[in-house]
Amino acid sequence: MDRLIWTAVSGMNASMARQRMIANNMANTQTPGFRAEVMANTPMTLDGQSLEVRSMTDASVYGAQMDAGTFVGTGRALDVAVQGEALLSVQSADGEEAYSRRGDLSVSPSGLLVNGEGYPMIGENGPISVPPGSEVTITPEGTVLAKAQGGDPAAPPQQVDRLKLVSWRGTRIAKGLDGLFRVVGGGVLPQDQNAALISGTLEGSNVKPAQVLIEMVEAQRLYDMRTKLIATAKELDEGGASLMRLG
Repeated sequence: MDRLIWTAVSGMNASMARQRMIANNMANTQTPGFRAEVMANTPMTLDGQSLEVRSMTDASVYGAQMDAGTFVGTGRALDVAVQGEALLSVQSADGEEAYSRRGDLSVSPSGLLVNGEGYPMIGENGPISVPPGSEVTITPEGTVLAKAQGGDPAAPPQQVDRLKLVSWRGTRIAKGLDGLFRVVGGGVLPQDQNAALISGTLEGSNVKPAQVLIEMVEAQRLYDMRTKLIATAKELDEGGASLMRLG
């Protein structure tokens, strides 16, 4: 009975973690560049006399599906979608370099080029800052150009910086609670010189709503089954106690 209860409880905890992951994926079906989270379930068996059959489950979010989302044209000059598998470099809340596929960019009141979540975009010279009141465009190579409003129409725009596009292939990365990717163990990803952008376009989330709904129903049913295991363990315990009283 003891082994059955602990196995069921560990499974219920895993189901709860899976429900949280599914809920987060569902909440981000419309978030540009969002990557659906995936979970790993690891069976754990304790070695030792009378314990080696106690197999429990440990579940945790270990990564994300890196498949591309659907590209949608917006016509906005600062909306960019990354072609291929490259990632955009951003400055996270702790000041460290992190990575994202979110390309709904804008200029903050302080002049920083930021994405839709407010994270500053990192270029080859650090966080990208543009002159106040300038008209900003981004080339397919990631070059950020700025042109003063009301200036000479024939004057060419000036290069401010270039978005840092990086390759994650060959490097272990993990997705944090803030939705940003980081190198496991620290460090930064190498720059991808062949990466390209599509201006005036956004990449949508790669979450499939119908699939997420199916996963949610399955997770709920599995949780109910594990709950019934505890009720079964209780019945077995009461039956064993009744037999002891007969003796």
